[in-house]
Amino acid sequence: MATYISLLRYTHQGVTSIKEGPGRVDAARKVYAELGAELKAVYFVMGRYDFLAIVEAPDEVTAARAALALGSKGNVSSETLRAFTQDEFRSIVAGLP
Repeated sequence: MATYISLLRYTHQGVTSIKEGPGRVDAARKVYAELGAELKAVYFVMGRYDFLAIVEAPDEVTAARAALALGSKGNVSSETLRAFTQDEFRSIVAGLP
């Protein structure tokens, strides 16, 4: 499974109903599982983003569906990055000319 890191920010709607946030994380975990992905970890952070999620998915289409499903609720906006492990990076570099 590929790893993705989603950087998330609360929308106005998400902030005004922030007390529902913990339940939303639980609901997101279930949606990701239904789509064939896994929400591995969620970290609430300070700075430009409000939290980040580490997700495993079999492919980009599944990762995109999961991000769109989460965003469609209107509580967050996200930027999702494909993350490569050190072993994956070694393999990528080994294939360079």
